[in-house]
Amino acid sequence: MSLKDFFIALSENQFLNNNAKKYGLKMGAASVVAGTNIKEVIESIKELNSHGISCTVDNLGEFVHDQSEATAAKEQILAVIEAIHQEGVDAHISLKPSQLGLDIDYDFCYKNLKEIVALADSYNIFVNFDMENYARLQPSFDLLKELSVDHHNIGTVIQAYFFRAKEDIEKFKNYRLRIVKGAYKEPAEVAYQTKEDIDRNYIELLEYHLLNGKFTSIATHDHTIINHIKQFIADNDIPKDKYEFQMLYGFRRDMQIELAKEGYNFCTYVPFGQDWYGYFMRRLAERPQNLELVVKQVFNKRTNTILGIAAASFALGRLTKRK
Repeated sequence: MSLKDFFIALSENQFLNNNAKKYGLKMGAASVVAGTNIKEVIESIKELNSHGISCTVDNLGEFVHDQSEATAAKEQILAVIEAIHQEGVDAHISLKPSQLGLDIDYDFCYKNLKEIVALADSYNIFVNFDMENYARLQPSFDLLKELSVDHHNIGTVIQAYFFRAKEDIEKFKNYRLRIVKGAYKEPAEVAYQTKEDIDRNYIELLEYHLLNGKFTSIATHDHTIINHIKQFIADNDIPKDKYEFQMLYGFRRDMQIELAKEGYNFCTYVPFGQDWYGYFMRRLAERPQNLELVVKQVFNKRTNTILGIAAASFALGRLTKRK
């Protein structure tokens, strides 16, 4: 099992996810998760706004299996929208349909999303539908299309590792789209498996949407790709109001600030909440270098953090033995 596969497997383990909530933001997660409540995330947004950086806010949540959990997630997201409006911060919403009940009942999920999108629309706040694994891909697109009949403040994500990504980006070129490489483990029947193939497709998708789409969020930490796209933008005279660069909270902060200073629109993806574990594991899976964050966090915190990590390590060991 590769290191990437190992961390993806951890992200999908409900036992570890449930236990991680007991420890708060441990194992280095505090470096990449902007707090556990709305007050903390608003303060993080204000700090980023002070550097000319806008934000998209994700109320973290995994393993939603009943309607009460989905309803609670909906209420939390509605509260975030109210806070964004009341505080006047430069931010919008990112959400996962599965957290709002997609795996429970499609119509139930639609109603939850409708309430969120309608409130955000009344405040002129954009809502982005994050994409998850392949099984949820088409239902998520279907929800987007249904809701866009009455609301135009919504967009979604195209994942470059899927073979169908080029077809999807053509279908949704009139939407605001975030283009990403993809963070889940997908089979060779539906997705590219090598970095080279994914990177090539990623650049092709970006260039297509920059030339033909409504608005493009260029979501990458790869400075080589960023430099390539900056040159492509200059060569093709792409207006600045047609795109933004986007990175994750806690990653390459210096580059985020520098791109904003250079005059590019920049947006930071800001996750928050108690349910941080699955998100954090997928970030480690994407870039093994992110483990450096964990090491720094461990040696800069007190004994209680070390004990939390030790407990988590014990749980990881149990999982490995089961495999």
